Amino acid sequence: MGVTERKLRQQEEMRKQIIDCSREIVHEEGWAALSIRKIADAIEYSVPVIYKYFENKEAISAYFVAEGFDLLYAQITAGISTEDSIEERFQQLGLGYYLFAEQHPKHYEIMFGLGIPTCETAKNIKSVGLLSDLFRHMIDELIQKSGRKDIDVCIKYRSLWAMLHGVVALELLSLTGSDKVCNSLILADSMRSFTKGI
Repeated sequence: MGVTERKLRQQEEMRKQIIDCSREIVHEEGWAALSIRKIADAIEYSVPVIYKYFENKEAISAYFVAEGFDLLYAQITAGISTEDSIEERFQQLGLGYYLFAEQHPKHYEIMFGLGIPTCETAKNIKSVGLLSDLFRHMIDELIQKSGRKDIDVCIKYRSLWAMLHGVVALELLSLTGSDKVCNSLILADSMRSFTKGI
């Protein structure tokens, strides 16, 4: 292996070490505890070394946001059967979204901490654009099936994000578990109500 290849491999290993350490800090202490100093101390390198790979804490957070949307898109698309009706696929979409939030709560928290993705986010993160396209195509298909001409796709698109996030917030992000209802029933009811409204 040449000098250049070795250097690139070492840089990739260091970047991975920073990401793995960041992931561990977040899982143990939460996003608020993540700092460049804490990462540097944990991997026993100086702070300037971390800055060679990530310009600031926000850049590390952005990495996890992008990774999260990649995982979310994969989770949703893996659960959708193209042979099923649009209504069934819509239920599958909702279930994939919910399962992602349940299985990856720390990713979900950083991904949606500031609201639903914007157009700018969709431009910068490929999987956000793919997810947005998937949502819009499924809404379009529901509208075509209903034959209605009075439905605004953009409003329905934002309503879908709001509904999915609302179910997750009520069921997974609540402070106590004492008032939880069967998650699958709330999710299924919400998705049915959405499709019937088109």
